[in-house]
Amino acid sequence: MTWRRERWSADHSLPIGVTKRAQVGELVRAGDIIAAGATLAGALRIPGARRLGLSPSDLDRELRARVGSDVVARTVLARVGRRFARSVTAPIDGRLLHVTVDGDLYIAPIVDRWTVRATLDGVVSRSDDAIVEIEGDAWCFQGAAAYGPDAIGELTLGVDGPNADLAAARIDVRLGGRIIVGGARVSAEVITRAHACGAAGLVAGGVPPAGLRVVYGDAVTASGSPSRDDRPTVLCLMGFGSGALPQAVYEPFAALAGARAAIHTASARLFVFSTADIGRSETLSPEVGLTEDRPATDVPVERADAETDETDSEHEEPAQTEEELTPSASDGSPRG
Repeated sequence: MTWRRERWSADHSLPIGVTKRAQVGELVRAGDIIAAGATLAGALRIPGARRLGLSPSDLDRELRARVGSDVVARTVLARVGRRFARSVTAPIDGRLLHVTVDGDLYIAPIVDRWTVRATLDGVVSRSDDAIVEIEGDAWCFQGAAAYGPDAIGELTLGVDGPNADLAAARIDVRLGGRIIVGGARVSAEVITRAHACGAAGLVAGGVPPAGLRVVYGDAVTASGSPSRDDRPTVLCLMGFGSGALPQAVYEPFAALAGARAAIHTASARLFVFSTADIGRSETLSPEVGLTEDRPATDVPVERADAETDETDSEHEEPAQTEEELTPSASDGSPRG
């Protein structure tokens, strides 16, 4: 759990129906559209060659619309003759998908259009109908889990300290399009208000699972909600529940506030595009492990101090909190 500035890669999975995508070697910025397409419904079969009195092999010569193009209702798809013309027209708005060997045409209605935006400043290193991959330099923090679509916006602090919970009253329309750092926890009320105010995303130490279900429903899944989902993205840095951010994690947010940032949900990573020197906190980087099946964040101490604390702790009862951090389902080795 540390901030690192180096070269990263981000994979952007593409839905079926790609019509346009960025090419290998193309330079892009976070937020640029790198792929677009459409979702189609069941196709209709339209008589073509038979209606025109042509052999199937001659139909291609008379086509007025290119296969793969979008057409509107009553568009002439093929036509023969002059004085006594015969034609085939599109019965619906849709896309001309295919011409069969028998000379018939298939048109499918378009039920939705989608776009995929880049989450890194960099260069396209792979581009096909399944994935567009981008490589670029950025500050990055590896989170535990992310929910919602990829998010791009200005990084903004929403709390006054690492132990504070983000209050719903601090979110208004002025934070629209921004990624808000929410401290130890963001609640369902905060997520709902951020959605209403147009916030791009929320970043916090933990999020109550019940709050996620309230906003995203029972079908909520980590790292991969539909790309057209307009609800704000939620990035859990440490897990579920409530988790105060260590100083070594929180302080860089203050240095990077105001910079462009992006949440890549597939890898649960926060990218920040800044050359700022976030420095080194006097607090050592936290070591996160599992203690009694719960994530525990500890700061390394000198051996002498550790022995003293160990002796004192024999006579103390373990501290209890109202809400403890529970492990994330996606905890484990960082994804590529």
